[in-house]
Amino acid sequence: MGNDDRTRRLVNGLGLFSLGLGVAQLAAPGAMNRLIGAKDDTRTRAVQRWLGGAREVVAGTGIESGRSPAVWLWTRVAGDIVDLGMLGTVLGRSGRRAKTRGRTAVATAAVAGVTAADLLAALRLSRDDTDAGYLGNGRRGIEAKGAVTVNRPVGEVFAYWRDLENLPRFMTHVQSVRHRGDGRWRWRANGPAGMDVEWDADITEERTDEFIAWQSVGEASVANSGRVEFRPAPRGRGTEVRVRLTYDPPVGKLGAAVAKLFGAAPDQQVRDELRRFKQVLETGEVVRSEGTPEGAKSRRTVAQRPAQPAPA
Repeated sequence: MGNDDRTRRLVNGLGLFSLGLGVAQLAAPGAMNRLIGAKDDTRTRAVQRWLGGAREVVAGTGIESGRSPAVWLWTRVAGDIVDLGMLGTVLGRSGRRAKTRGRTAVATAAVAGVTAADLLAALRLSRDDTDAGYLGNGRRGIEAKGAVTVNRPVGEVFAYWRDLENLPRFMTHVQSVRHRGDGRWRWRANGPAGMDVEWDADITEERTDEFIAWQSVGEASVANSGRVEFRPAPRGRGTEVRVRLTYDPPVGKLGAAVAKLFGAAPDQQVRDELRRFKQVLETGEVVRSEGTPEGAKSRRTVAQRPAQPAPA
């Protein structure tokens, strides 16, 4: 199991733990007070509900949403520190009863363990976010991210993307992706004024039905790397697909071609590609507006026609 996979499982586990703990604190604050050896009264129940339970539910929801999980984990770390301080106060006041002191000591040890896990996961995610902007050649690239939920099983969605020759069906500027053997693929894309952009990329890591990672190789005209992850969507709603792409646009005419390829707003370009990917998997075709097939441009909106299937 790779480090990324272990980190993802740890983060997901912490998110679910946070949700479960928060619900327990909101629903049964008195029982939680007794469990940790704290005095059970109106004030401490309010602390359990609103300082503890509400905070945990919000943090857990943020982590499980997949949006900036590192930020939510650091929020948990801060909350853990507050909890440890409060437990220390309770421990200092429980000396008169050995049983109560024992419960508080056990709770303190448990929170300290969770704090260590939260801190480890937050550091790993923060490191990954920092490293995401770098390419294998040591240069810092431009990063783009996007996500979409596809109403199809994980296995089907993964298999379609894993056959990289399918990518031109929904990536509007990609002309072809051809397998050259040994995990290496030749990419060819359309640029402005008939200019073609080509590069080779290797599949550097993959886990069936979970993720695919790639990295451009050699003297690539477009140095790039990326990762696409697949996971079951909540409540059986299909598959969540998350893409993280980093590329290093060269200067000059070739740089202009790359700018055309990825768009002025890289995140929006990735989201557009993922939306078309969703359409292909769910309907079998991409529905575009003839007025702006490559994306919204205000000067072309007037000429826009009703949406229709893209030509085969």
